[in-house]
Amino acid sequence: MPNCTPDCQQSLELRPEREQRLLLCRCSRSANLPYCDGSHSPPATGLADKWRRFFSGR
Repeated sequence: MPNCTPDCQQSLELRPEREQRLLLCRCSRSANLPYCDGSHSPPATGLADKWRRFFSGR
C-alpha cells in the first residue's frame, strides 16, 4: 500500500488475474475484504430502485 514502508509486515499486494476494475472496500463492512461487496448500502428492493442506484451512484 502507498503509506507502507518497504519492510512493512501489514502490506497488501493485489494481482488481478485479468484486466478489470477492482472496487476496494473503504468502510470495512464487506464480507470479501479488501474488495467491496456493496454491504455499505441497504439492498435495493425493486427494479426501479436498482436502476436509480445504478444511474445516481447511491
